[in-house]
Amino acid sequence: MTSHVDKAETAGASLAAVFPRLEVMRKRGDFVAASKARYQTAPGLIVQMRDRGDGDPRVRVGFTCSKKVGNAVARNRAKRRLREVARLDLPALAKPGHDYVLIGKKDVTATRDFDALRTDFAKALGKMR
Repeated sequence: MTSHVDKAETAGASLAAVFPRLEVMRKRGDFVAASKARYQTAPGLIVQMRDRGDGDPRVRVGFTCSKKVGNAVARNRAKRRLREVARLDLPALAKPGHDYVLIGKKDVTATRDFDALRTDFAKALGKMR
């Protein structure tokens, strides 16, 4: 008979396999380099994509929302939504060796329907291929 702990450990292990943890960019230089690369706007967000060209197949992602997006509550909500979109869709859509930056838009990212935001992200990446 399996215990409750065994089931929880098994469930956690299977979730980790389904949703790999994304490597998040944190250094300003990475964001500046991505800002000089290709980008695509969509109704709910802006996506920047940079080929690092360093031979490393890892995909990195960064998130940003300026004060134009709104107060701290709106910016944090927008970034949470962008992180979730990236977590769900980026592993399947990303090119190896690339950096992606997702930028929130004023009055849209925090309030847009989540399925529409995911569609916007997929379309933006599709146009940059």
